[in-house]
Amino acid sequence: MSNHRIAGYWLPSNEPILETPSAIARAIERVREPAHVVLAPSGSVALAFGGALSPTASPSSLPLLGTLPPLYPEWLGDRSFNEVHRVRFAYIAGEMANGIATTAMVKAMARAEMLGFFGAAGLSYERVTKAVDELVSELGTEGPAWGVNLIHSPNESALEERVAALLIERRVPIVSCSAFMGLTPAVVHAATAGLRTDPAGNIVRARGVFAKISRPETAARFMGPAPDEMLRALVQRGLITEHEASLAARVPVAEDVTVESDSGGHTDNRPLVALFPAILALRDEIARKHQFSRAIRVGAAGGLGTPASLAAAWALGAAYVVTGSVNQAANESGLSSLGRALLAKADVADVIMAPAADMFELGVHVQVLKRGTMFGPRAQKLYEVYREHDSLASIPGDLREKLEREMFRASLDEIWAQTRAFWAKRDHEELARAERDPKHQMALTFRWYLGMASRWAIDGEPSRAMDYQIWCGPAMGAFNRWSAGTFLADQENRGVVAIARNLLEGSAVIARAQQLRSFGAPVPPEAFDYRARPLE
Repeated sequence: MSNHRIAGYWLPSNEPILETPSAIARAIERVREPAHVVLAPSGSVALAFGGALSPTASPSSLPLLGTLPPLYPEWLGDRSFNEVHRVRFAYIAGEMANGIATTAMVKAMARAEMLGFFGAAGLSYERVTKAVDELVSELGTEGPAWGVNLIHSPNESALEERVAALLIERRVPIVSCSAFMGLTPAVVHAATAGLRTDPAGNIVRARGVFAKISRPETAARFMGPAPDEMLRALVQRGLITEHEASLAARVPVAEDVTVESDSGGHTDNRPLVALFPAILALRDEIARKHQFSRAIRVGAAGGLGTPASLAAAWALGAAYVVTGSVNQAANESGLSSLGRALLAKADVADVIMAPAADMFELGVHVQVLKRGTMFGPRAQKLYEVYREHDSLASIPGDLREKLEREMFRASLDEIWAQTRAFWAKRDHEELARAERDPKHQMALTFRWYLGMASRWAIDGEPSRAMDYQIWCGPAMGAFNRWSAGTFLADQENRGVVAIARNLLEGSAVIARAQQLRSFGAPVPPEAFDYRARPLE
C-alpha cells in the first residue's frame, strides 16, 4: 500500500470488485458510470462501481486511489464546438470531392446531431446550387449545423468566388475551406460578410468558417485577421460593408482550423503527432498577439479510421475530429458500389500519390487508392509527358499512340474536342488561354483523363474499373482491419452515422482504458480493442 497515494476510502456496494484483467476489460466499456479504483484486500489494484465514498476508513471500506467520472462520447473534444455549432458530438464527416460526400450524407449526420460537409469540389456551379438548395430546404439554417466545401480553384478563381457568394446568399451555416495555400477574396468574403455585434458588443458571425490546413504558414493566415488590403478591395467591389471590414480586423478568418495529416486527396502526408502540436503552439502565439476574445478551435483530420486513432487525436488536444476516407465506404456515399468494393479490400499501404486534376500544372498531387486500379501510375505518366513536351503535336508518335490506346481509348484530337466543348460551357477564359497556349491545351486534355477517372468511379463504369480514381488515405485500410469480423464488415450496415457512433464510442472506451492503466490497474491489451456493434 505504501506505493500508492490514498485519496480516501470506498464503501462497497452489492456489486463485487473487479480484480482480474478479463473482468476489468469487460467493465471498461461502462464509460457512462463513475468508476472507482481501489486497493483490494489482496493488495492488487481493482475496479469498483457504485458504493459510496468516505474520507475516513471503516471496517468494511477499501482504500480509494481515485474516481474516474463518467465519460460520454458527447463530451469528447472541446465543449464549445458543440455549443457554437449546435451539435451533440464533436465529429465531422468531411467534404469528399465530386459530391461523394452527398446531400444524403450531410442530412444523415445533421439528423444524428453531428456535422457533415457536402463535397462541392469538382462540381459545376449548377450542381452545387442544386445541392445547397436541397439542404437549405430540408435542414434549414437555424437547426443543427451543416456545411458545404469551398475548394481552392487556382485555375477557376471566378467559380471559386461564385460558389462563395452562393453560400453567403443561401445562408449556409458553415463554409469549409480546403486545399488553400493562402487567403483568397472568396475565403475572406465568406468569413466577413454578415459580421455584426450583439447588444453586449460581442462580434457575431453570420456563418462558421472552417479551414483545413497541413502547414503552419497556411494555418497562420487563417488564424489571423483578414489582410486589410483584401478587405479594402472587397469593400470597393461592394461585397462587404465598411462596418463588416472593421469587425473583420478583430477576429480570425477561421475560428475552426482542421489540422489535416496523412489523408486521402490533397495532403502533405504529415504525421498527426508531429503536426498537431506545432499548430496548437502557433494558435496560442497568434491568439496572444491579437488578443482575440474567443479561442480558435483546432481539430484533427487524416488517418482517423479507428477508435484508437480518434482516442489519440483527443489526447493530442483536438477540439473535434474529421473523418474522410472511411465515409466513402458508407451507404450514403456518392461512390459507386464497385468503388466501395475496392475500398473494402484496401489495407493501410494500398495508397499512392498521383497528380491532381484541379492543380495539374502546378504539380500538386493527391493521395488515391492503389489496389485494384492503375490510375496512380497512369496519371503520373501523363504528368511526365506534360513536363517533357510543349504541346500535343510535339508528343512522339509511338508515345501518343500508347496514350490513346491505354488511357484515352480515343485519339487526342477527339479528346481535345470533348474538352473544348466542356470549357466552352464552363469557362471561356480557360478555353481562350488554351487556344493561345499549346501547353495549356495539353494540360486541359490530360486533365480530361484525371477528371473522368473520378467520374467513372462514381458512376461505376465497369469497362473503366482499372482507371478508377478514388481519393483514399491509410485510414481506410485501418478501418477495414478494425471492422473485420464485426457488423460493419457488411456493406449493408455501413451507414455514415453507424461508423461515426462506433468510432466515438470506441474512442471513449480506449480513453477510459488508458486512464485505468495510469492508476496501475491490470488492464489487458484487449481492452484497447473496442469492437464495432449496433448502437442506438
